Amino acid sequence: MSWDPAQYLRFAGERMRPAVDLLARIGTVSPASVVDLGCGAGNLAPLLLARWPQARLTGVDSSPEMLARARTDHPGAFFELADIGAWRPHVPADVVYSNAALHWLVGHEQRIVQLLEEAVTPGGTLAVQMPRNFAAPSHACIVEAIEQGPWRAKLEPHLRREPVAPPAAYWRLLEGRTAELQIWETEYLQVLVGENPVAEYTKGSWLKQFLDRLEGAERTAFEADYRRRVLAAYPPEADGRTLFPFRRLFIVARRR
Repeated sequence: MSWDPAQYLRFAGERMRPAVDLLARIGTVSPASVVDLGCGAGNLAPLLLARWPQARLTGVDSSPEMLARARTDHPGAFFELADIGAWRPHVPADVVYSNAALHWLVGHEQRIVQLLEEAVTPGGTLAVQMPRNFAAPSHACIVEAIEQGPWRAKLEPHLRREPVAPPAAYWRLLEGRTAELQIWETEYLQVLVGENPVAEYTKGSWLKQFLDRLEGAERTAFEADYRRRVLAAYPPEADGRTLFPFRRLFIVARRR
C-alpha cells in the first residue's frame, strides 16, 4: 500500500491528540535512544525531540513517500526505511514508541511481545497507540460497501473486521512480562470541517488500502458508494461541522 502524506496530514491535529496523550504517560526520564516505529511523515518528531532532547531519535517506516517528507521536514532525527513487522534494532532502545501503526500488522499481538522483549532495554518502555474504531460507522461502512458491491471478490479477502482486540486481551498477554503496565481507551469527539470529512479522514488511512486495489471507474464507483454511506452516518451539524467520535487503545509497558 502506498501512502499520500498530504491526505494523511489533512487531519494532523486530530491524529496528533492521542499521540500527545500516549507520550504524556511514558515515565522514562532520560533515554539515550528513542524509536518512533511507524513514524509516517515524521510529524511526531518535534514532540519526541522536545520531550527528550538528549536522545537519539530514529523514525522507522515502510513508506518511501512518508519518509521523504519526514527527512525534509525533520532534519534533527534519523529515519530508516524498514518493514515495521520485521524491523530489529542494532541495539535495544530505551523507548520504543508506536502511534497508530501496529494495527496494520496481522498478528500484531505477538509483535508487541517481541518488541517488548527484544527491542526495548531492561527497564525501558514500549508505548503503543492503536485505533479501535472498527465497529463504528466510519469503518463499518467500508465493510458494507465491499460486501454489497460488484468489487466484493477483489476486496473481501483483504478485510479484517476486528484488527484490534479489546483491552483485556492485551493485559492478559503482557501482564506477566512487565514491571509496570498501563492499558486504557479514550474516545475522542473529533469536530471536523469540510464536505464529507469522515470520508476524507478514512481516505488517508484505513480506506486507502481498498482504493489502491481498484482502478479507473471501479475505484471511483467504490469510493462514491462509501462516501454516500458514511455521509448518511455522519450528517453535518447545523453549523456545517461534523462530529466524529473515534476510540483509541493505549498500552504503556515497562520491561522488567
